[in-house]
Amino acid sequence: MVSIRREGWELLVTRRSVQARGAKVRTVGVYQVFHDGVLQTDPSLQRQIAESRGPGANRPGQNGKRIEEGRYPLATQGTPTTRYHTFDYAESESSRAKPKPGFELSVPGPRTGILVHPGIGFLASVGCLNPCTALPDATENIAYAGSRRRVIALIEDMKDFLGDDFPRVGEKHIPHAFAVIDGEP
Repeated sequence: MVSIRREGWELLVTRRSVQARGAKVRTVGVYQVFHDGVLQTDPSLQRQIAESRGPGANRPGQNGKRIEEGRYPLATQGTPTTRYHTFDYAESESSRAKPKPGFELSVPGPRTGILVHPGIGFLASVGCLNPCTALPDATENIAYAGSRRRVIALIEDMKDFLGDDFPRVGEKHIPHAFAVIDGEP
């Protein structure tokens, strides 16, 4: 079991179940935000989250699975070549508008590009995490606009909590910000 350390801004993801729709498989869990160990009660900072099938594997790179349980430092996104940006993302709620909002988990080893970003449909990621409101069963799709609003709420809460420690541009490490991934259903 992996748990928060009650230090800084922490996004706790607790994996609960696996859902399948035909050949498609997703892992479903809940997410919660903590500020120095204090649970944030804003509804946009807690609900469900979807990610790829398991088991968790950080090696080899490009393995199509979810990441391993653990604690991961966070980083911003935002070069001209990336589809997801922590800053200056498109204002539109259209799933076609780019760049989309997102931020990165710094995963050791060959895995790269593990992001928290909006989902759409059954699952919109390979290894990434898609916040959403509810996924009671495999027939429920992720609504892009709601998922986008949740990603933006996470970014804005991180900015507010970390203040001057939050980077202002580019792809940089976010001091005192972590994702904590728990569970292997």
